[in-house]
Amino acid sequence: MKLGQAETLERIAAAINERKGGDPAKSYVAKLFAQGDDAMLKKIGEEATETVLAAKGGDRLHLVREVTDLWFHCMIVLARHGLGPGDVLAEMQRREGISGVDEKARRDK
Repeated sequence: MKLGQAETLERIAAAINERKGGDPAKSYVAKLFAQGDDAMLKKIGEEATETVLAAKGGDRLHLVREVTDLWFHCMIVLARHGLGPGDVLAEMQRREGISGVDEKARRDK
């Protein structure tokens, strides 16, 4: 990751938090918050499906754009729960160097 990219995620998270209580007619984020959890989660499902299709299609730019949409909508749901990218990055850091098999086994206990 290039220097400053984590800060970009934090700035986007801050913008989401600023907009979530705004006018749904003027802000996509405010609109999703006004529509509630089901609308937010539906968007994650849609974006995840579009990400899968882009990956299967082999167009790298399309894939990056779809993952960007997916991450953005995941950040909206994180904000809904009082979380942000720092929480996800901290968990990734915690898991770094741990086998995926071992990490999953620890969660299953």
